[in-house]
Amino acid sequence: MKIKRKIIEIDDELCNGCGQCVTGCAEAALQIIDGKARLVAEKFCDGLGACLGECPTGALKIIEREADDFDEKAVEEFIKAKEEQSRAAASIPCGCPSGKLQSFPAQTPCQAANQPQAMSGKSASALCHWPVQIRLVPASAPFLEKSDLLIVADCAPIAYPDFHQDFIQGRVVMMGCPKFDDRESYIAKFTEIFSTRAIKSITSVIMEVPCCASMRSIISEALQRSGRDIKQQEFVISARGEILT
Repeated sequence: MKIKRKIIEIDDELCNGCGQCVTGCAEAALQIIDGKARLVAEKFCDGLGACLGECPTGALKIIEREADDFDEKAVEEFIKAKEEQSRAAASIPCGCPSGKLQSFPAQTPCQAANQPQAMSGKSASALCHWPVQIRLVPASAPFLEKSDLLIVADCAPIAYPDFHQDFIQGRVVMMGCPKFDDRESYIAKFTEIFSTRAIKSITSVIMEVPCCASMRSIISEALQRSGRDIKQQEFVISARGEILT
């Protein structure tokens, strides 16, 4: 039933798709769709505006108009369904070759020096495992145990020229896009990893663009759900490949 009440309104021109409002909405009424924040359903929005302070561009505001009445029970069912969907997606094994777990033994200095890359003056790969995509790395992967974890927004290695030597060396890397991939599935995956594996440290590398900032909240939420306190550090890379922080 439609009634006149307060509800969120999104300015498409101001919205940059950063996803921070999604984090601020406890009712899961907002999602990033086609690069913009969208109201999933009117009945999921309580109209209180908790998401307003999360938006860095001022794209959100509360207006009063005819809308479906807020349905708290529907919100609970929607959130539960999303969580179950994320858990199911995380547990589905991937049959493609890209999902095959591999660990690469560390090379001796002599072996590294005799690699074709080194002999031609180029740097060798520092990657010690496969796969690297967040969606493809299971929490049961043996290379995660007692690892220094590197969580990377996938544009960063393209922007930063010495990424292997400065960041991957000695770390287990998991990478993905916090803007276009499913946020809840990322949280579920990291929550399981933090809860079940003895992660020694977390290093995150994101880009300076606002949408990358949601990786920060994804890690924070996963740590909170897991109840773990793991040492963290974050690096922000500019579009020109400079370390900003």
